[in-house]
Amino acid sequence: MQTQIFAHRGANYKFPENTMPAFKHALKEKADGIELDVQLSKDGIPVVIHDEKVNRTTNGVGYVKDLTVSELQSLRAGTRKWWRLYHNTTIPTLEEVLKWIGPTSMHLNIELKNNGFAYEGLTPSVLDLVNQFNMMERTFFSSFNHDSLYHLQQMAPEANTALLYRKPMPEPWTYTKALNASGIHPHRRNITPGLIKQMHKYQFAVRAYTINQARTMRQMMDWDIDAIITDVPAVADKVRRQYKP
Repeated sequence: MQTQIFAHRGANYKFPENTMPAFKHALKEKADGIELDVQLSKDGIPVVIHDEKVNRTTNGVGYVKDLTVSELQSLRAGTRKWWRLYHNTTIPTLEEVLKWIGPTSMHLNIELKNNGFAYEGLTPSVLDLVNQFNMMERTFFSSFNHDSLYHLQQMAPEANTALLYRKPMPEPWTYTKALNASGIHPHRRNITPGLIKQMHKYQFAVRAYTINQARTMRQMMDWDIDAIITDVPAVADKVRRQYKP
């Protein structure tokens, strides 16, 4: 099995995170897929941004939920170090990303950012768009809000869901089965060869975040991990091309 590479918020080491330039560059750097974060604007549009507030990654202030999609897209997207180079870069909508990624062969990991705010309507809106662009088979849905993933699974039994978690979990394969998920996205510190072997025994996928060191990438490949989520897809691609079991 060849380990897949997912670009964490796109190729965000080189371009503003969660923006179209970052996603497009991830494709050039041979990533198998991109990971992005989705929230709802004030007027109910799924938008791609990580933080609940726009303060860190744009030149604006305030909560995403309190701004319309028009107001959000009037902001410069990117941390301060990127503004001079990419001053015209905006916060993309999920629809924009799906329209772009559809014709490619890339996979998509949508993280539902609803562990801070519930965002009523987020899940059905996201599912509608994914279905509209025929991307269900190439999409994984993840979240730290496991209850929302469970309900997503009820709405769309064919969906692939993956449980995000930071702290160690006893028997994650049992928990994954209980929630009808198809895999887990644990923090890299929780990964052991035994965990991967046990998850694979029950046919669950393991994709770890956020792995940026070449040595750790090689170790994960030795352990037959399904995918790594990384800020540096170019490094991961080089490691994978040079990798010998």
